[in-house]
Amino acid sequence: MLKALMKTQFLSCLGLASMLAAASPALALDKVSYGTNWLAQAEHGGFYQAVADGTYAKYGLDVTIVQGGPNAANSALLISGKLDFYMGGPQGEISAVEQGIPLVDVAAIFQKDPQVLIAHPGNGVDKFEDLAKLKTLFLSKDGYLTYFEWMKANFKGFKDEQYKPYNFSPAPFLADKDSAQQGYLTSEPYEIQKQAGFEPKVFLLADNGYSPYSTMITTTQAMIDGKPDVVQRFVDASIEGWYNYLYGDNTKANELIKKDNPEMTDGQLAYSIAKMKEYGIIESGDSLDKGIGCITDAHYKTFFDEMVAIKVFKPETDYTKAFTTKFVCKSTGVALKK
Repeated sequence: MLKALMKTQFLSCLGLASMLAAASPALALDKVSYGTNWLAQAEHGGFYQAVADGTYAKYGLDVTIVQGGPNAANSALLISGKLDFYMGGPQGEISAVEQGIPLVDVAAIFQKDPQVLIAHPGNGVDKFEDLAKLKTLFLSKDGYLTYFEWMKANFKGFKDEQYKPYNFSPAPFLADKDSAQQGYLTSEPYEIQKQAGFEPKVFLLADNGYSPYSTMITTTQAMIDGKPDVVQRFVDASIEGWYNYLYGDNTKANELIKKDNPEMTDGQLAYSIAKMKEYGIIESGDSLDKGIGCITDAHYKTFFDEMVAIKVFKPETDYTKAFTTKFVCKSTGVALKK
């Protein structure tokens, strides 16, 4: 009798617990927003992958990717607190330090900046230094003030007379065989090949000594101080997303990219992924054994010193306020590489 009563009570408690569990809402995911620096593309693929395959959700995050573009102001939205993270870069964050704005890089997805100079084949430009022989270099204003100054300081023959403004169309370059134009390793060479029917010469600045990180995960000092656990989970999940995008099934991620950016094509996506792998844009240097996203003081300081040498930054600037290494270089996700 006593055993029967105990069994009845146990089953009643079990039933009550089940009802309470069913009535209780699932633990809420932390809502996080990440603003990219341009329209959706393969260069953002790991972030889209982590949304598409549930990696962010696995880390307790509900992530919204806020697409960048010509009229977007995502960096300003980060500063104003309307975004949690932004796809920044060391130049922007060191500049912010000089202005007293507390922005901090917490991961460097691209170990190499994908900035390239593109030249015509068959005109004697076989190595980076040969670009100094050309009459014209089509460069953006930012490129003229940064890496072109670096080029003039580190290689003979480059001069201001070569500079012409780049209007983000390859037409002037295609019409002038004695010219080169700027571009991204992962995009402009592909478009030039499609339009002109020839494979251009491509020179990656990073492989010739230009050292900035790129495609950062940037946040505010307030976010780091107030929600370090969220920062760590977002960084870890994003890194896993990148390994899965590069080495797993990225079909759903690419579908999300094309949904955000309908002009994106499968051909461009495949080309970009192949070039990122071929040139070690994401996996090279410290990231090879310490994992995607790794930041080191030595690498960051090298870029800072390069920019001080060409008077982009003040030598007394405390560049170490622009980044932290506490969230990366832990070999996160390396086991996912196949």
